[in-house]
Amino acid sequence: MINLTEITEKMIPNQKINYDRVLQKVIAEWEKSDVRPTVLLHSCCAPCSTYTLEYLTKFADVTIYFANSNIHPRAEYQRRELVQKEFVEAFNERTSNSVQFLAASYEPNKFIQMVQEKALTEEPEGGKRCSACFQMRLDIVAEKAQELCYDYFGSALTLSPKKNSQLINKIGIDIQKFYATNYLPSDFKKNNGYKRSIELCKEYDVYRQCYCGCLFAATKQRIDLKAINIDAKAFLAEKKE
Repeated sequence: MINLTEITEKMIPNQKINYDRVLQKVIAEWEKSDVRPTVLLHSCCAPCSTYTLEYLTKFADVTIYFANSNIHPRAEYQRRELVQKEFVEAFNERTSNSVQFLAASYEPNKFIQMVQEKALTEEPEGGKRCSACFQMRLDIVAEKAQELCYDYFGSALTLSPKKNSQLINKIGIDIQKFYATNYLPSDFKKNNGYKRSIELCKEYDVYRQCYCGCLFAATKQRIDLKAINIDAKAFLAEKKE
C-alpha cells in the first residue's frame, strides 16, 4: 500500500498541500498496481458520508466507522447513528456496493473529561477543542483499522466546509506513525463534493443536523438541546414502531 509521505515528501517544503490531489495520486497508484484496498472510514454523520462513499467505492472496499462520543445528547447520538446505518444500507441497495457499517461504543464522559482536563471548554468553534476532538476520534479509527487489518484509515470530516481539512490531514498523518495502517488523505469538499452531498441527502432523504454534536459548541451557539432531545426521541420512537 502507498504511504502518503512518499508523495508529500516530494512536494515543496512549507507549501499548503492540496490533499485532494494527493488522494488522486494515491488512487492512481492503486490502479497502476491493480489493487482494491480496504479503507476504514470515520464518519461523523450520514451527510458527510454521502458523496464520500459515492467517490471512494469506485476504487476501494470501504467500511464506515461511526465513532463520535462527542455527540450530545444521547438520543441525538442514537438518531445520527441510526441515520448513518440506514444510509449505508440504502446506498448499497441502490448502487450494488457492499459498504460495511461499524459503530464504536458511545462514551461521552471520555470526551467531556478530555475537554475539561485540557481546559478547552471555552474554546471557540474551530479552535483547540476541535483539534483535540479530531485527534481523539482519528486515533480510535486508526486503532480499529490496525486491529481489523485495514489497509487505510481516514475520515469523511473533510467534506464539511466548516472543518479545517489541512488540520485534519496533519493529525491523520501524525497518528499513522503509531499504527500498522496507512492514513488516507482527503479533501472531499473539493470537486463540488459538498454540493453533491447536499443533492444526495435530498435523494436519500437523509437527516441533516444543525450543529456538530458537541455540547460546548452547542451551548455557545445557543442550540436548544432540550428541543433536540425531544425531537430525537420522537424520531427513534417512530423508527421503533
